[in-house]
Amino acid sequence: MSEASKIKPLGDRVVLRPLTAEEEGTVSVSGIIIPDTVDKETPEQGVVVAVGPGKFDDGKREPMDVGEGDRVLFSKYGYEEVEIGDETYYIISLSNILGVINA
Repeated sequence: MSEASKIKPLGDRVVLRPLTAEEEGTVSVSGIIIPDTVDKETPEQGVVVAVGPGKFDDGKREPMDVGEGDRVLFSKYGYEEVEIGDETYYIISLSNILGVINA
């Protein structure tokens, strides 16, 4: 059982694994750091590892717009950081996810 499967998000919350520097493209595979030439106020990126059932609105459950395995952009100020074992995860509301990155 993976560490992430120990977290079951509620409502419209999502559990994300933040991307590593290599996955984000800020460090090359050989370990060379690629300088950051853009503004640091860009959104964060992560991979969805768990999705809540959605929130209720007028007695109906709203569907979630993301699924496990999606790579997403999210607001860098709208999440809770949780450590399980030696892994760090973010719990975030669906409204703080800005978009899905299609690879």
